[in-house]
Amino acid sequence: MSKFVKIGSILIAASIAATPAVLADDEHNTVPGLTAAGAPLGAHGVDTVAFIGLGNRIDGVAKYTSVHDGVAYYFASEDNKKTFEANPDRFVPQNGGFCTFGVSVGKKFDGNPRYAAVRDGKLYLFLSDDILQAFLQDEKGTLRKAKANWKKIKHTAATDL
Repeated sequence: MSKFVKIGSILIAASIAATPAVLADDEHNTVPGLTAAGAPLGAHGVDTVAFIGLGNRIDGVAKYTSVHDGVAYYFASEDNKKTFEANPDRFVPQNGGFCTFGVSVGKKFDGNPRYAAVRDGKLYLFLSDDILQAFLQDEKGTLRKAKANWKKIKHTAATDL
């Protein structure tokens, strides 16, 4: 039996939205499996340095992998990898890479770089276009709520929320 969660005016089947295969048990959203670096892949393999710098979603490649806080990130170039390694906290997705709107309502849903926003130099990921559009209706309120909730749910497994 599916459990449904309402986010704004959008109803999501929690059993689908919070599939354990795409969610970490703790504070990082990663894809299933391990990279050659021995860590799970974050940000769906998108180069977060390029995304924040250019506002474009550019896929990284395994050749330029950096591991930060137990998560592997791919980059499109050696320069982007070095930029990340010089200040990784500047380039990791906010809220552990989980959907920022979901975090604003106390949930950990997949954060997909296809649906993202860069605000004040920070990368925020969202579950879907509908959820991104809901975020755009109240960006400041959503970010404020997400920041407060992240402190509470950061170390809670997604399946326990």
